[in-house]
Amino acid sequence: MNKRHIITIAGDHASGQGSLSNTLQRDLNYEIYRNGQYARKLAKDMGMNIVEFQKYLDEHEELDRQIEKSASEYAKSHDNLIVDAKLGWFAIPDSFKVYLRVNIDVAAKRVFMDEKRKDSEQFNSIEEAKRQILYRFNEENNRWFKTYGVHRDDMSNYDLVIDTTDLTIEEVNTIVLNAYKKWLNE
Repeated sequence: MNKRHIITIAGDHASGQGSLSNTLQRDLNYEIYRNGQYARKLAKDMGMNIVEFQKYLDEHEELDRQIEKSASEYAKSHDNLIVDAKLGWFAIPDSFKVYLRVNIDVAAKRVFMDEKRKDSEQFNSIEEAKRQILYRFNEENNRWFKTYGVHRDDMSNYDLVIDTTDLTIEEVNTIVLNAYKKWLNE
């Protein structure tokens, strides 16, 4: 398989995908493509929060395919790229594929406290955030298995899996950079 200078980052909700993308961009000077921003913009344009949009996608497979295809289409004409997308590993199989894990309680707290998420996700408590994270994960996994025949939580899909629960973003960044350089040279 040919290897491209593309890193795809998938992960549990609130595992640090966006933060890792930013630190990798800083150190590699790669461009970032964020599938989640595209989906959140579509949801906002349609007057939905992200959970409502998730339910909408369950009934509109063509829109889900459009969202997922956007990353692979973009990567066709770009190199030196970081793709922050839950199915980026599937859309761009010749990329260096990273999955970030995080403890669900830590994820719920991160989501609840994240001011940037307030326009598309609103929770009254950390427990509600936890329930919504688990709901989204299961809905996405079921939809993606039905649509694409894949499970993102099958860790054999990835070149590198990191649990970010107790790591700083700089520690995660160092691990990814070292593994990516090794992968490129193999």
